[in-house]
Order: sequence, then structure tokens, then C-alpha cells
Amino acid sequence: MRYFKLSENETTLKTEALAGLTTFLTMSYIIFVNPSILKETGMPANAALVATVLVAALSSVLMGVIANLPYALAPGMGINAFFTYTLVITQGISWQVALGATFISGIIFILLTILNVRTLIVIAIPKVLRFSIAAGIGLFIAFIGLKNAGVIVSHPATLVTHGKWSPSVIIFFISLAITIFLVVHKFKIALLVGILVGTLLGIVSGNISLPETIIVAPDFSLFGQFAIKEALTLSMVAPIFSMLMTDLFDSIATFLGVAQAANLLDDEEQPKNISKALFVDAIATTGAGIFGSSAGTTYIESVSGIESGGRTGLTAVVTGILFLPFLFLGNLATVVPSYATAPALVIVGIFMCGQLRYIDFENYEDAIPAFLAIILIPLTYSITQGIVWSFISYTTLKITLGKSDELHPMMYVITLLSGLIIFIEYS
Repeated sequence: MRYFKLSENETTLKTEALAGLTTFLTMSYIIFVNPSILKETGMPANAALVATVLVAALSSVLMGVIANLPYALAPGMGINAFFTYTLVITQGISWQVALGATFISGIIFILLTILNVRTLIVIAIPKVLRFSIAAGIGLFIAFIGLKNAGVIVSHPATLVTHGKWSPSVIIFFISLAITIFLVVHKFKIALLVGILVGTLLGIVSGNISLPETIIVAPDFSLFGQFAIKEALTLSMVAPIFSMLMTDLFDSIATFLGVAQAANLLDDEEQPKNISKALFVDAIATTGAGIFGSSAGTTYIESVSGIESGGRTGLTAVVTGILFLPFLFLGNLATVVPSYATAPALVIVGIFMCGQLRYIDFENYEDAIPAFLAIILIPLTYSITQGIVWSFISYTTLKITLGKSDELHPMMYVITLLSGLIIFIEYS
């Protein structure tokens, strides 16, 4: 344990182990939520669960070993929605090509991290756009949850409307009420409990049938199914760009937030080992494409383990190891229905919309680009649209108002890429 420098960080093996367990319990909902989203692309649910577990386990262990930080990773919320609902369902891209795009974005991330360009991009993008895009993705995720539960349905005249009472809708509201109660009372595994309650109610009501066996051999059928050649086309420029931006904001915001909250800062008040941490985050995205999942990213739930005393990479290693037994529980992915995971999506959406408090809506230079991101992401069912239009509008406003000096040079490059994406998608 000398490798993790426990004594230097004023922690112990017991403290780190308990912190790792806490982080695992807090983020374990992703084991069921991610497969429930990915299976809508046509992926086998049990194989998607195995891929989710592999990404979470291996990338968390790598974070602990390489960066010696108590940050856990797993397939990211928001990115999985983009993968499923934007790329595959809306744009008609096969899940194999979407995995190829994930792998390619991971390789680009690794290069950008090594060249230190990734941090430069984050510095260039105004905070207001980061906040608004996060909020827009939050609304998108919550919308998906409500749709999956049957609370929101399509309508020929109004596009969407409310659904009718059904067993799934009733179970959703019961599970959501319980989840909200637990979240308000700061119960660490509130989302997981909500999923379990929804699943149990589904079983009791007869809507779900249990598999003959719970423990099964891991299904690695998604491993290596990524299609790189098909992803290296002009039509995939926009999806890969959006994936890069979404993952970029997610990981950087998490690193900054967690480091600040845990006081894991260096002498210059910057997050400790940020370069190594970003490198592992990039590996998580690349590995996700190989294993058969949407991109991996660092989880804000890592704060729960840090609050429990975790200070070193041993916390992340313990978290990663705790995911591994679920490799043999792949059949559970076929048991958990979408209406059982829907409350978790709604709550995660609420968490992400918390970024709205940082936006000054009385400053129209910020409010207009921010609003475009917030409204376009859920209404166009596309994270890409929200991202590119917010970039273009922000840069255009600054230039027309004679405030181009407030724009980072990299922002011009990002805006030009956004314009290219719009040209391609609207052609």
C-alpha cells in the first residue's frame, strides 16, 4: 500500500476501502441504467451490462493506479443518451458505427491530452456555454426518462402529450416518489433503490418475468464490434465532434468540481495530477468503444467516497473491483424495465439542470446562446444541435458587438467546425 502514499495523505487502508464502497454504491445505478438505454439501439442487454461493468471496473482501477486519485469512472450519462437517441435512433447510424465513433473520439482525446490541447479547448469555451449545455443534456435525459415510462407520448398535432394511466406509469410515479424522498434525505444509494423498487413492483404486478438463472457466464459478444472504417466518413464528423465536446465538458467539469470539493489541489490551486487523470479519462472512452459501450467518463459521485475519507487512488481501485462480480449477472439487464430506470434519469436530469443557477439571463450576450443550447438539445432530440448553435451564436454576438477581444483564439476554430457541421447536417 506504500504505492498509494496512504500515510502522506493522512488516510488508512480501512478508510480507503470504505470510501471505495461508498462511491460504488452511489454510482452503481449505472449498471442497470446504461444497458437499459443501450439496448434500444438493438444491442443485447446482457452484453451491454457486461460492457458497462468492464468500462467502469478497468477505468476506475487505472485512475487509481496511474493518477493515484479517488475518482471513479463509468459510461457517462448524457453521452449514452447521445449515443442511443441521437446517433442510432435519430440519425440511423448502426450501433457498430457508433461504437467506432466512440473509439475514434477516444483516440483523439488521447492525442489532445498528450499535446495538452484538451485543456486549452476547455479554457477557450466560455463557462456559460458549458453550464447551458449541461442543463440542456439534463432536460434531454429527463425527457427520455418520462418517455420511457409512458408519461410522455407522441401526438400528431402537438408532437408530444401526456400518456394514460397504465401499470408502467403507476410504477414509475411510485418509484419516483420514493427516489425523491431518499434524495431529499441524502440517502447515498437513492437512485439504485428507486430502480430496485420499480423492478420489484414490475415483478409483483406480473409485467416482468424473472430469468431461469441469475448467475450466468459473461456475455462478451459486443467486444470488438466497433466499425472504424465506416465511422471514418464525412457524415460522421458532426457526431464525433459532438461526442468530443460532450465528453470534454463532462470530464473537465467533474475534475474541477471534485478536486475543489475535496481540496485535492496542488500548490498552484490546480487539480492534482490533472494530466494523468485526463489521460485515463481518454483511455476510458477508447476502451468503451472496444468493449461495446458508450464513452466512459469520471463520475461526480466520486465526491461521496471522498466525503467518506477517500484521498488516494486506492479508493478508485476498490470501487472498480466492486463492479467485477456483476460480470456474472448479465441476465439482470433483461429483468430491469425502462420504466424502472426512468426515475433515475429524471433525477439525474434535475442534478444537471442545477448548472442553470450560474447563468445570468439578464445578460443577453450570455442568455441567448445559453437558451439555444438548453432548448435545442431536448426539442431536436440532438445534443449536436444544441452545442453547435450555441457556439455559433455566442461567437457571432461577440463579433457584432465589437467584443471579439473577449474570444479565445481557439473559439474561432471551434465555431468554424460548428459551422461546418451545420452545413453538413442541413445539406
